[in-house]
Amino acid sequence: MEPDDRICYCFRVALRKLVNLARRERPRRASQMSQCLDAGTGCGWCVPFLKKIWEDPDAVRLDETPDEYAARRKTYISDQAPRNEF
Repeated sequence: MEPDDRICYCFRVALRKLVNLARRERPRRASQMSQCLDAGTGCGWCVPFLKKIWEDPDAVRLDETPDEYAARRKTYISDQAPRNEF
């Protein structure tokens, strides 16, 4: 995925914004990543990715296309599995 591709579809938050927040603010907890335009507070799909960004914003790589990412999110929502949480 590219820096301007969306990570949080509910609130349309791009990878670049989340990485920049993690670098600039250095949140103490992964849940503080939601300070970035409420990312992670909608459907919960992006929470695992927000945790990865929080752990090491300089090493984040998502080796899938935006279409693959969106398809996996669609499956997550349709399966109605337990919601990802911080």
